[in-house]
Amino acid sequence: MSINCAAVDRLIDSMSFTQKVGQLNQRLLGWKSVERNAAGRLVASDELKQEIDRWGGLGTLYGLLRADPWSGQHWGNGIRPEERTEAIAVVQQTVLERGAHGIGVLLSEEAPHGHQALGGTVLPTNLGLGATFDPQGVQEAEAAVAAELAASGIHIALVSGLDIARDPRWGRCEECFGEDPLMAARMCEAIVTGMQGEHRSKVGHGGVAVVLKHLAAQGEAVGGRNGQSAVLGPHDLHEIHLPPVAAGVRAGALGFMAAYNDIDSVPCCANPWLLKDYLRDQLGFDGIVMADGLAVDRLEDMAGSIPAAGRAALLAGVDVSLWDEGFTRLEEYADDEQVVAAVDTALRRVLELKAMFGLLPEDGADTAAIAMPSADAIAQATADGREQAKRMAREAITLINDGQSAATLDDIRSVIADAQAGPVIVAGPFADDFGCFLGDYTAPLPADEQSSVYRQLVARLGEDRVLLAAKPSDAPADQWARASTVVFVCGSTSERSYDSEFDDNGAAKAVTEYGATCGEGVDLSDIRLPWRQDDMLGEVAALTTAPIVSVVVCGRAHVLTDVLERSAVTIWAGYAGQYGPQAVADVLVDGADMSGRLPVTLPAYPAAIPVRYNDRQSAAHVYKDAAEPILRGFGYGAGSLAAVTFSEMHADTQSHPGEVLVQVTAHADDHGAAGAVNLFAHVSGGRRIPRLAMLVDSVYMDLNAGERRDIAFHVPCDRLRDVGDGQVQVTCTLDGDSTHTVTATLPGEY
Repeated sequence: MSINCAAVDRLIDSMSFTQKVGQLNQRLLGWKSVERNAAGRLVASDELKQEIDRWGGLGTLYGLLRADPWSGQHWGNGIRPEERTEAIAVVQQTVLERGAHGIGVLLSEEAPHGHQALGGTVLPTNLGLGATFDPQGVQEAEAAVAAELAASGIHIALVSGLDIARDPRWGRCEECFGEDPLMAARMCEAIVTGMQGEHRSKVGHGGVAVVLKHLAAQGEAVGGRNGQSAVLGPHDLHEIHLPPVAAGVRAGALGFMAAYNDIDSVPCCANPWLLKDYLRDQLGFDGIVMADGLAVDRLEDMAGSIPAAGRAALLAGVDVSLWDEGFTRLEEYADDEQVVAAVDTALRRVLELKAMFGLLPEDGADTAAIAMPSADAIAQATADGREQAKRMAREAITLINDGQSAATLDDIRSVIADAQAGPVIVAGPFADDFGCFLGDYTAPLPADEQSSVYRQLVARLGEDRVLLAAKPSDAPADQWARASTVVFVCGSTSERSYDSEFDDNGAAKAVTEYGATCGEGVDLSDIRLPWRQDDMLGEVAALTTAPIVSVVVCGRAHVLTDVLERSAVTIWAGYAGQYGPQAVADVLVDGADMSGRLPVTLPAYPAAIPVRYNDRQSAAHVYKDAAEPILRGFGYGAGSLAAVTFSEMHADTQSHPGEVLVQVTAHADDHGAAGAVNLFAHVSGGRRIPRLAMLVDSVYMDLNAGERRDIAFHVPCDRLRDVGDGQVQVTCTLDGDSTHTVTATLPGEY
């Protein structure tokens, strides 16, 4: 929908200062805005009515459909999929009836990896999506999520994507696409294009506005401690943490969320350089900046008071608050010319966004004519989302160890397929667990949609063939002796229980002994597998001579040294989403290929961290008690591309001005292959210590059996010249082993 600037001007002129401030607030928790009457129908709550009356309208409402332990919404009391239309209608009609200007409310929802609502699609978390190295696949999956949100009457999707996993102790690593800025940038672009369409073409037409989070450098927090200081220089800030931001702006993102952390002592929510000079002036961003939940109020110590905190955030460039009191106190600055001007600027951005969704009254109308959700459209979009979730779960599965013992994955598959072979024992703490695959910020799924690796194998092999032994003592010694295969499901979980304790922003506050071991608020000082799982695997290995397949379900780079040593095969599954168990069974029983690649470096020791592939100095042979601190490198994947061979690699610096063109020929074996081929560069000859390697391009390919294909990598010279214009060594890496290398001299001068 086009924006009528004159109509926006008239609205702004007609509003009181209080009404203007109200449009910038997102204070009310959406699930508290409706309640059920005696007949069980949804009606507007007094809290909603009071909020509208206070401001003469409502700017943005957060989480109307959200369901999870923090909100307390579940299948017994939350808004079910078939009730979404009713809930949206109640809220919008109440806002229009009680508001002063006939303006509808923007509805924002959490969608970090699918829609966080009852019945919503659950994709793999970003770390799992990052393992696909498939931006086009992510774009299609996010488009399906956006279609579900739009069909449900939602306007804004709050989507993780800007964070970079720099320290595995950080509980929110699962929300990162990995440790590489280029891949994170491409994934952010995929999110925006998928959800908003090319050039924002779907906004208001089957798509939603994206608010990318978190801006910026949250993954750099000291010690992996959530929301704490990021201590880094401007060069590394631009090279590591800001590429996804720039990509989001290029793709047309309509929003960014300012993070909790500070960068060299300046909090992101009160950083005018970050939110104005860089984001708006340098990149040309024209959308809204939203604060993270209660982040404005956290400025109180810096600003001196809650009202001053709201003023500081507003003047730094925050347009919309989230749950805080600081923006509600902006009324106290009605005589402050700076605040008055900043409120008008932010208000214009909010109203222009509302215009895109038809939330403003048309010329001559008293109120906006807001289209209500369609149950059929919701159902169709949800079905499409489920198919995308299945596909992305399969792509996320990564083979990181094969044939450690005499048995290979192919050998194990043959044994599993042999109905006369001994039992398959599914062991480990997550053998019959579903929630471990879902990640943080996930709504509960109905019981009939829940599964586990154990249940999937039973469904395919039969109850007589598959035994469950969450603990080694759960199966008798004779069964361990007869076992043909052991599938050990280990890792961590972000699943929250409904009796968990939470901080005021929804982060985990207290974690029970066997509760969540990942997610927001669950930073760890020890990244070995929790609950002594390495010891449990050792007990299993002592009980049987059967080959062990370990399936690692996790949201951070855990230490898997013992797992790899004791397992014939190790499969890394990230948090693969609601279809993760099926994807694992597809690999083990149906012989599905694994195209995934590690999006993070796996450390070999718990204290030899952080280690990243793009560090400037190698950690090898530094620690005298941990000479080789890296277990598996970034981009490692021994799956379907392992049988692809490469030849005829060369670099061209002449035919394409401004870039280095690297070409290589790929040959598929008689099975075909799919997955990403990554090109890394090491640059020398400049005035900075170069990174050990940089991912400079990645091509996702799908080769038919026996196919031969030329692959072209396009590397912008600016990405290389930042370090110098000496010899540029470009290395094509497959399965973590540098097998092809070309060297080119960068044209031009530094």
